[in-house]
Amino acid sequence: MTNKLDVSVAKGLLEQTPANVLVVNLFEGVKIPAGATGAIDIALDGLISKFVIEKEGFDGKFGSMYVIPTYGKIFADKVLIVGLGKNKDFTLNRLREISQKIIKKCMKMNNAKKVISVLHGAGIGGFDPQQSAQMITEGTMIGAYSFDKYKSEKTPKKVEDFIIVDMVEENCKKAKAGIKKGKLIASAVNMARDLSNEAPQYATPSKLAEIAQEINGIDVRIYEKDEIEKMGMGAFLAVGKGSSQPPKFIHMRYKNDKAQRKIAIIGKGICFDSGGLDLKPPSSMLNMKDDMSAAGSVLAIMSVIKELKPNCEVHGLIAACENMPGCSAYKPGDILTAKNGKTIEVDNTDAEGRLTLADALCYACELGVDEVIDMATLTGACVVALGNTASGIMGNHQSMIDKLIKCANAGGEKMWQLPMFEEYRDSLKSDIADMKNTGSRMGGTQIAALFLQNFVKKVHWAHIDIAGTAYIDKKGATGAGVRTLINYLMS
Repeated sequence: MTNKLDVSVAKGLLEQTPANVLVVNLFEGVKIPAGATGAIDIALDGLISKFVIEKEGFDGKFGSMYVIPTYGKIFADKVLIVGLGKNKDFTLNRLREISQKIIKKCMKMNNAKKVISVLHGAGIGGFDPQQSAQMITEGTMIGAYSFDKYKSEKTPKKVEDFIIVDMVEENCKKAKAGIKKGKLIASAVNMARDLSNEAPQYATPSKLAEIAQEINGIDVRIYEKDEIEKMGMGAFLAVGKGSSQPPKFIHMRYKNDKAQRKIAIIGKGICFDSGGLDLKPPSSMLNMKDDMSAAGSVLAIMSVIKELKPNCEVHGLIAACENMPGCSAYKPGDILTAKNGKTIEVDNTDAEGRLTLADALCYACELGVDEVIDMATLTGACVVALGNTASGIMGNHQSMIDKLIKCANAGGEKMWQLPMFEEYRDSLKSDIADMKNTGSRMGGTQIAALFLQNFVKKVHWAHIDIAGTAYIDKKGATGAGVRTLINYLMS
């Protein structure tokens, strides 16, 4: 759960603002600090330039840090000097990244409840103060995240206030707007992380539906099992048959009277994936509570969308269920009928996510939307191909894919387009149905996307596989896709 620190801005001089920690910066290679860092250096009688840089050899490489006491010469107790790397390489993404490192460092310090900071990047970095403040806020709040809900001894709250201080009124005004947006985005990322990190006995389909119904400012419709059956979602229903938890189909809608386009975002919502009757080995099942990470991201986006006010109508869709090997579980060899009437031979019950997405895609295409984006922890093949660094993206409209990749880059999330060659489609052929739910292990990510394409009709569509980026061992959930999709909806 998020460390409940507050990020704000205040007008004033850094050296005259009381704090436990004052954060300043240096670009790589700087020998004589200028700007706000220079002012602090002067107030400290050259301690930064003459000792930290000249004697200690601090070179400002990206991520390097040095802490010095102030001996009462300024109002802060100590100064944290942070290296920003080379000026030419410093970007907004690097500002977000260094802000995460800064807050993590401060949280390890003794007596660091109040931290004040220069508006990094708004000086010789050349960034707009609003952009700088947004990146600092995102990085600070995301970096302060921890999930200790079930620990009897909670993580001590080391930092309570993080305040950006600037002496220029206009900069403070812009920073305030940047902080507001940064808080919305960071809170969405952290909400998605909370949902994915949650214990699977609590993060059930019913719980996801309950969370959706609690979101203000949007319309929410929850379809129960009998309604799902009437809609003809045979693929989705089959996956949940082995679980005692009832399936829920969640439809959230944000309306904008001035909307210029209508977009559906779909998040895979397998709340726990045992593999079904094709049971996963224990080591592979351990983190399968995260198989609803995409659903968590969609819920998180919809939770802040009213305040973000994108100029589009947005439909958030989740087909939520568990894939369990109960006595009623669907079986290899079963023939399923999806919402669009296509029949599917079950080749492997552990290829369940694409079955739930198939019916969700059919539903989305019937809404009259212009674009559909589905996101899922779908294939291990994507992890093999791209690791934990990048998500895979495919689709039927190149300019839409290009724009999503651009939005991912702006959000500090990497995406890589994978090909959807028609030759891959042959491995999905079935002798007794329209298709199988699995194909060759080679090119598995692309084959899964080609399977999904069978359920897309007359809309621009993109599929994002976040199997490698949604959850990192030991570090937990990342909130993958939240920043990308928010950027896309706001573009």
